[in-house]
Amino acid sequence: MSKLLSLRHWRFVFVRIYRLLISKEVKTMDKLLYLVPVLLYWVMPDVLPFLPIDDIAVTMIAAEFYTRYMERKYGTHLQ
Repeated sequence: MSKLLSLRHWRFVFVRIYRLLISKEVKTMDKLLYLVPVLLYWVMPDVLPFLPIDDIAVTMIAAEFYTRYMERKYGTHLQ
């Protein structure tokens, strides 16, 4: 739990997500797997009115799961 509250952890997650999104090795469809849901939630947060989660929280949770999945799929050697 303390890891999820750590700014160092989230800085590392967002550096990893940036590397994945700019990597030529990661397929476009895999990049859209993260970008489309997050962007849709930022633009249309009222689509899920019964979910009291902030846009930043959704982005952070999606980033955490996406980086783990993509790094397992493509490896952690991406630049």
